[in-house]
Amino acid sequence: MKKTTSTADDILACARSLVIAGGYNGFSYADIADTVGIRKPSIHHHFPSKEQLVTTLVSRYREEAEAGIAGIEQALPAPLEQLRAYIGYWKACIGDASAPFCVCALLANELPVLPDAVAQEIRAYFRFLSGWLTSVFERGAAQGSIVLASMPRVEAETFMATVHGAMLSARAYGDTAVFATIMDPQLARLTAGA
Repeated sequence: MKKTTSTADDILACARSLVIAGGYNGFSYADIADTVGIRKPSIHHHFPSKEQLVTTLVSRYREEAEAGIAGIEQALPAPLEQLRAYIGYWKACIGDASAPFCVCALLANELPVLPDAVAQEIRAYFRFLSGWLTSVFERGAAQGSIVLASMPRVEAETFMATVHGAMLSARAYGDTAVFATIMDPQLARLTAGA
């Protein structure tokens, strides 16, 4: 049996697509109303302001990421395999255009002009991802399966920035394969000599 979505979920899904396409200021409630097929007052009923809508969107995005990472950790206990699965997830999302860009990475570019509540959620996402990657690098180094050139935290921040930069490059070149071209050597570097 197929699960039905609520109007609020439809609004959030539309907002997510519009944010990925044009950022925070790249859409209005009129755009959502046209796409979802509802009137603007209906959107305001669920999300009285754009700030509240995007804050909810980013909060749910972080929760989805946390659940996805928990799934990776449960399915794959080896740190290197966790990194491969994380990169594999993004390769698939970029390749099939289901999620061609990280919502939080895209919005981070706009932090100076975003409402504080949205900015706080974006920072929470980055703190979560950095913390997880740091723990993966710590465990991998301790097991000898990952070779680090720097402290685990520095490696985590570098890896995260490279992932987001590779997304940007794939978008700029209009070539989804660019993501793998950038990330595959990063994974290979982490195992050289292990």
